[in-house]
Amino acid sequence: MSVPLEPVEPWLTGGHLACPGCGAALAIRLAGHALGRRSIVAVPASCAGTIGANSLHTAWQIPFFHTLFESAPAVAAGIRAGLEAQGIEDVHVVSWAGDAGTGDIGLQALSAAAERNDDILHVCYDNELAMNTGGQADGATPLASRSSVTPGGKLTPKKDLPAILAAHGVPYVATASVAYPEDFLAKLRKASLIRGFRYIHVLAPCHVGWDIPPEQSIRVTRMATTSGLWPLYEIENGVKRQTVIPEPKVPVREYVRAQGRFRTLDEAQVEALQRWVDSRDA
Repeated sequence: MSVPLEPVEPWLTGGHLACPGCGAALAIRLAGHALGRRSIVAVPASCAGTIGANSLHTAWQIPFFHTLFESAPAVAAGIRAGLEAQGIEDVHVVSWAGDAGTGDIGLQALSAAAERNDDILHVCYDNELAMNTGGQADGATPLASRSSVTPGGKLTPKKDLPAILAAHGVPYVATASVAYPEDFLAKLRKASLIRGFRYIHVLAPCHVGWDIPPEQSIRVTRMATTSGLWPLYEIENGVKRQTVIPEPKVPVREYVRAQGRFRTLDEAQVEALQRWVDSRDA
């Protein structure tokens, strides 16, 4: 699918170190188109930090703060406070972290920023593994997914981070997917117009961790939504609205069988997963 983009200078230029088919790099590119260069980003230890800044070189084209693993939202809040002290109000301040840096190691700083309703946008780009440190399972890894520390499949389900952030009562929470770029762009633009804490959780595939061919990254990621496992919605001031109603839907089996990370799932487990999706949609 071809999506026309306005001629906006990107956040990340060519020459970065991302793998072909990297969902994280695509998410950053889309964010640049939505928010523009008048932005400052805080990124903790993550693939996003590594691919865009290595040794003395950087592919980031906006002010970029490479933070400790657990502190990106706190750093972003400090940046916002500094801008406000100078009377600068037209800069987007973004905390950009992976699923481990958002929902596990960085959860305390994220929760504190949400509780304070700091005027920042936090984007969690979720590849459902801690890929920067070796492909370990984390709280966002789905049930039964293989990883370097769960070779037989993860025994616990995926943590519902959007629901956790929504429970803080923040103005805006949304899910997104790089396989639905127009929806992601619209949510970024909407979030940019809201004051206070905003949270967007974007599914961004890692073909290495998901054990899929790189050229299949977007096709497989799209199936996460069409199967019902990754619904796309937004919660604005407590009101939830589904933003994409996928048609046609595909069976959960088609999604999980497309990935090597779910190879330990037997048919009974796949059927149980399908029943869970069906009950949630009922």
